[in-house]
Amino acid sequence: MRLISVLIALVAVPAAFFSPPAGAAGTDPLVARGRYLVVAAACNDCHTPHWRESGGNVPVGDWMVGNTVGLRESWGTDYPANVRLLFAKMTESEWLFEIHTRGGRMQWHDLRRLTLDDQRAIYRFIRALGPKGTQVPDSLPSDQDPRTPYIDLRLHTPRP
Repeated sequence: MRLISVLIALVAVPAAFFSPPAGAAGTDPLVARGRYLVVAAACNDCHTPHWRESGGNVPVGDWMVGNTVGLRESWGTDYPANVRLLFAKMTESEWLFEIHTRGGRMQWHDLRRLTLDDQRAIYRFIRALGPKGTQVPDSLPSDQDPRTPYIDLRLHTPRP
């Protein structure tokens, strides 16, 4: 019931409510909070190439551009999205709607547990970075082997 109330509230609020005023990225405190959350929530671990192996030493200008290293699970192989390209085409209200209506794969369930301000902060920070990079490969079903490097996250049970 709570989710329905949130969705109704999001649909009823005009898109302008969720968008910062033009030129406000430098003064919007949510942008700084979003940067903190992207790091603290480990978003860069998947969405920023070479983040983990560099110990987080990737210039901010290269953050959140997606990754061609796939994550293979029992349902198939997913590629961490280029969120910067995604947000360049998505309004903040659309982002908030996606968080609360998207299916259960990957981290959507974690994003739902953040406060509305934290969800908005992530969007505003990444949107402020601007579009960069290219699209990542499409997800693959479980019966197709990836043609790119991938991390195998499937459960493997040793034989007795």
